[in-house]
Amino acid sequence: MRSRMEDYLRKNFDVEPKRPSNEALRRWRDAVSVVKNPRRRFRMVADLAKRAEDDKKRKKLQEKIRVALYVQKAALQFIDAGKEARGYSLSKQVSDAGFSISPDELASFVRSHDKKGLEARGGVEGVAGNISVSLKEGVVSSKIPGRQDVFGLNRVMEKPSKGFWMFVWEAIQDLTLIILMVSAVVSIGVGIATEGWPKGMYDGLGIILSILLVVMVTAISDYRQSLQFKELDKEKKNIMIQVTRDGRRQKVSIYDLVVGDVVHLSIGDQVPADGLLISGHSLQIDESSLSGESEPVDINQDRPFILGGTKVQDGSGKMLVTSVGMRTEWGQLMVTLSEGGDNETPLQVKLNGVATIIGKIGLAFAAITFVVLTTRYLVNKGMHHDMTNWSMNDASALLNYFSTAVIIIVVAVPEGLPLAVTLSLAFAMKKLMGDKVLVRHLSACETMGSANCICTDKTGTLTTNHMVVNKIWICDEAKSAQDKDVLKSVSEKVYNLLLQSIFLNTTSEVVKGENGKNSVIGTPTEMAIVEFGMLLGGDFKSFSEEYKIDMVEPFNSIKKKMSVQVALPGSDMSRAFCKGASEIVLGMCDMVVNTDGEALPLSEEQRNKISDVINGFACEALRTLCVAFKDIESPSGAESIPEDGYTLIAVVGIKDPVRPSVRKAVKTCLDAGITVRMVTGDNINTAKAIAKECGILTEDGLAIEGPDFRKMSEQEMAEIIPKLQVMARSLPLDKHTLVKQLRNVHKDVVAVTGDGTNDAPALHEADIGLAMGIAGTEVAKENADVIIMDDNFTSVLNVARWGRAVYINIQKFVQFQLTVNIVALMLNFVSACVSGSAPLTAVQMLWVNLIMDTLGALALATVPPHDGLMRRPPVGRNTNFITGIMWRNIIGQSIYQITVLLVLNFCGMRLLNITGPKASSTLKTFIFNSFVFCQVFNEINSRDMEKINVFGGMFQSYTFMVVMICTVVFQILIIEFLGTFAQTVPLSWELWLASVLIGAASLLVAIVLKCIPISIRKQDAKDHGDIHEPLLRGPELA
Repeated sequence: MRSRMEDYLRKNFDVEPKRPSNEALRRWRDAVSVVKNPRRRFRMVADLAKRAEDDKKRKKLQEKIRVALYVQKAALQFIDAGKEARGYSLSKQVSDAGFSISPDELASFVRSHDKKGLEARGGVEGVAGNISVSLKEGVVSSKIPGRQDVFGLNRVMEKPSKGFWMFVWEAIQDLTLIILMVSAVVSIGVGIATEGWPKGMYDGLGIILSILLVVMVTAISDYRQSLQFKELDKEKKNIMIQVTRDGRRQKVSIYDLVVGDVVHLSIGDQVPADGLLISGHSLQIDESSLSGESEPVDINQDRPFILGGTKVQDGSGKMLVTSVGMRTEWGQLMVTLSEGGDNETPLQVKLNGVATIIGKIGLAFAAITFVVLTTRYLVNKGMHHDMTNWSMNDASALLNYFSTAVIIIVVAVPEGLPLAVTLSLAFAMKKLMGDKVLVRHLSACETMGSANCICTDKTGTLTTNHMVVNKIWICDEAKSAQDKDVLKSVSEKVYNLLLQSIFLNTTSEVVKGENGKNSVIGTPTEMAIVEFGMLLGGDFKSFSEEYKIDMVEPFNSIKKKMSVQVALPGSDMSRAFCKGASEIVLGMCDMVVNTDGEALPLSEEQRNKISDVINGFACEALRTLCVAFKDIESPSGAESIPEDGYTLIAVVGIKDPVRPSVRKAVKTCLDAGITVRMVTGDNINTAKAIAKECGILTEDGLAIEGPDFRKMSEQEMAEIIPKLQVMARSLPLDKHTLVKQLRNVHKDVVAVTGDGTNDAPALHEADIGLAMGIAGTEVAKENADVIIMDDNFTSVLNVARWGRAVYINIQKFVQFQLTVNIVALMLNFVSACVSGSAPLTAVQMLWVNLIMDTLGALALATVPPHDGLMRRPPVGRNTNFITGIMWRNIIGQSIYQITVLLVLNFCGMRLLNITGPKASSTLKTFIFNSFVFCQVFNEINSRDMEKINVFGGMFQSYTFMVVMICTVVFQILIIEFLGTFAQTVPLSWELWLASVLIGAASLLVAIVLKCIPISIRKQDAKDHGDIHEPLLRGPELA
């Protein structure tokens, strides 16, 4: 039966964690049946119809934008000309605020690429004057509210989120609850007619009150989840933007951006609003998100229009914001699209399948129960020759039978199973946010629990990313760079050449902070070099003002170098500077600077000597860069910066210390069966030194360079990858190839870290893409499933821990709920068929349903991870979710509870010596009480499916303890004080003690069950591409 169930789930309820096919998504939707409350059950499921509609809308709008931007036929030009002739009126609000251009006219420049209109306003400088902003100083912070009043906020109109009462309305849509409410109302009417007021209304009123309690608890739980997701969604969309304000460069939230802001753009950034180019170098924009065109657009002074929502593909630049929020094309596009929702996670889908199977069984049992009870009643009536006499009592009896059948469906259909996944994921995502991790896709949290391989970057992830120049080789001499007199022995000419190469060939800026002190803004490597230049006594500002930059080729991970060409003052000559990966820049050089600043030919012997210096620095775990220059006599007409003929100035060694927590985190990963591989663009010696320090590179491990890896055939790759621990001098393409090999050939579940734009394919390909929050570009973050906000490898480990916790918590909850389902189903079914009545009433079953559904999920699905989780192997790709261990526990506990409760139901009065006029009510109350305490103790049992000690850490689990206490307290209230509604009577202390002991005996049953060994069917696992079991076995875990 177990294997048939798993085969059915695998066939109909199996979806990929990332980019599942529409066919798979539709297949499981078609397979789902017996759904009590579709609105609630499928609230976190993607709406495929809306998604398809959005796709059509997006394409239609993209076509419209494409026509407006690229075709601009006569009709559009005529319309623009009409606008120009008509002019834009200036409102009193705009003129009073000190602006001389209307928001609509300002927005029209970029939207319609109106070059003539822009020129009529005096170009970018003229527009800046019209909106009262200095292109150099930026916006004045105190004037921001006024700008927001006139030009609007940088926010897209969003649909109002659902309020609490909407969740109440959704919870009450449960078909079985609606049927029970109708039955309760009818019961009240029949009861008053037969038993009078107020006694006749108690049964029906008790059911209505119970339903209201279930609805309110469910709605509160769902509403809290929605608030958590809303908070996370807002955080996902909150991008930090570099702007110049109050004369200094600073970071602001995309939501705080205003018209007039001077925005700094670099590779991988998302353009936060519509704007005009102020200045830039080799700036290329990817407008495919708006226009659908895949070719990047060159942005320059002839075409200065930059659209919000697009991406910077290459180069860098500064932009003046001209329109924000709903005045941008991106804002208009976003508001027309409805939310199709995120794809459901594999666990949600699988548990929908489990709920469907159990639901069908429950429905069949409910139908049989109703038929049996009704048949018995009719037979009994016929035997007494009473078939022609029907009274209100008969109607009441049949109504009770119907209610019993409906109640069996209420308890038997585990509607809460898929929703428990959402609850657990919401809890995990909120906790991870506190640990500096932002989960963008729900499924990533689950998948990370299965990861058995992490391909990590070095810089900033394993290291602190706080870089400092530690050593320098210059004029044939290696020196420590910690002293400002390090260049005392070199000539003024060499000193000036080095400072020029530092301050002119950089993307960093030196800005004044709020405290008036200078600080450097830029990438950690750039900052380290510029700070070294300032230590040597250089002045960044004077170099920037003295030299005019003609061309810039920004650093990227393919070329591994950055070049700049500047005009030499008072001369027709230009000078090119280049810095980057040591062996690449050294290979471009054929000269070297001597102590006097003269360029001498670079002999092969000297080249080898410099290579030894580079390797020596690298073996000390230093990042090495070479800086070089080349004088160009006739630069006019050149379209690119030279690639050879350079003169080497210096080799720089930069220290980037390993994070203190990394070695321990890597060891934890290895103990957990997760292989850690370092993939870096650094020199192989640097990479090996850092990898050894982190504990990644072992004696039998392999370290290779990207170029060697690229040359290998697929078979050679397959042979070396199991031993591969370090890949140095790699390109983004190498990382992508490695990930594909690991996933497709070795069937690993791969997590990959990345920060650059070129890492996007690898992040997209991996099972879990982890982008860096500090060093990562917006393009990388958009392609990632998880964003590591502090760029720390330990945070990657935290995601794995929480992924495993989510998986194991859901297994615990499923074990608990299926046990309650089976026991409640069999108890009511057998009792009804044998004795003609169910021992548990509608009110009592609704309370049990609340315990096993919402409260059970809160108690078991929100347990934080513990260290033991990282001493297990990872869960494989296609492992059976309901394991043999779970079936053992479910079946064992079910047999115990069903046996005890049925014995009590049929022999309880004699065994317990219950007598008196209320003996029957007392026995039924005792059975109900024992049943609830069996669930209370079984919930404790479910805290660990294998260990005998289930109390470890229980009292530190706040949520679990609150649920337990509330359950017990409310049970006491139901028995002792709410008997009128719940059809219970107060129990003596002896019967209370007996109930608790019967429940507590399930702890002893669990100990016996956990001593029963479960065989591991490895062959089955291999057939499904998996050899891992989700749980370890052995005496050390007992």
